[in-house]
Amino acid sequence: DGKGQTIAILEFGGGYRTVDLNKYFAKLGVKTPGIVAVSVGGAHNAPTGKPDSADGEVALDIEVAGAVAPGAQIVVYFAPNTDDGFNNALYAAIHDNLRQPSIVSISWGSRENDSTLQSLKDYDAACIDAAALGITICAAAGDHGSSDTDPPGKRANVDFPASSPHVLACGGTHLEAKNGAVVLETVWNSHDGWATGGGVSEMFKLPDYQKNAGVPQSANPGGKVGRGVPDVAGNGDSETGYKVLVDGVNSIVGGTSAVAPLWAGLVARLNQAKGARLGFLHPRLYALAPGKGFLDIVQGDNGAYKARAGWDACTGLGSPDGEALRKEL
Repeated sequence: DGKGQTIAILEFGGGYRTVDLNKYFAKLGVKTPGIVAVSVGGAHNAPTGKPDSADGEVALDIEVAGAVAPGAQIVVYFAPNTDDGFNNALYAAIHDNLRQPSIVSISWGSRENDSTLQSLKDYDAACIDAAALGITICAAAGDHGSSDTDPPGKRANVDFPASSPHVLACGGTHLEAKNGAVVLETVWNSHDGWATGGGVSEMFKLPDYQKNAGVPQSANPGGKVGRGVPDVAGNGDSETGYKVLVDGVNSIVGGTSAVAPLWAGLVARLNQAKGARLGFLHPRLYALAPGKGFLDIVQGDNGAYKARAGWDACTGLGSPDGEALRKEL
């Protein structure tokens, strides 16, 4: 259940109500995880009372991570929604000697080319620090397909910080069920502007762990070769989404914003099972034999990129088989 682990969640607006969380976890039949709010740069837990505000993101992150790993402690770092706020929140989390997070979940992000190369490098430097400290960072790959824009554009873009080579980039899938069991899992693409992010970075080089993954050239003119996004995936379609309770209102939510805390909870459980931090686990994931630890997603596309056998720029290595990963890693 993630006992002994601490999941850091970075938030840049909104807040949570303890009464909602207690009701939510009680309905799941699990004890409410220990949840602590930490103020960074003057920001704090400030729920607006409006479910369609940033409160929805905060609740989704806490409730999904806590549902997967109810035994873990959850620490929510609230920071201003600025470049400095993003950097300061991550630094605060990874260097928190009091709570010592072993996993960081980030559901916020933006197009990689919206930031300067220097700001990307500064943030990636913090991600490198996290890896050195044995901390796994999980980040959403984006919800607007291969263009990462709303409405969709012609140019392909990847989302940052998911495109950092030191971050576990989390893409989204769509589930089809019959008689209460999943019978098919495909790339999440609602064909209405909402789809899993993914593609090829034009800022970060192809990392060594992806050298044999078959990462394609960028779909953009010039066909650069770089870091492939995402690494992994999970259910992200709101049609097959997650029940959440936000500001007293029950709703069903999707997006890769749900997949990052899903993976954060899974890593907490894997850390607990292994009795050690997996930390920067990319090399180990990519070294697994095909079909080991993952359900390979081979149907669908996110616009410019199509699913295929093995790694692809829609769902990465695929959706996790938690028990298999516990045995393989």
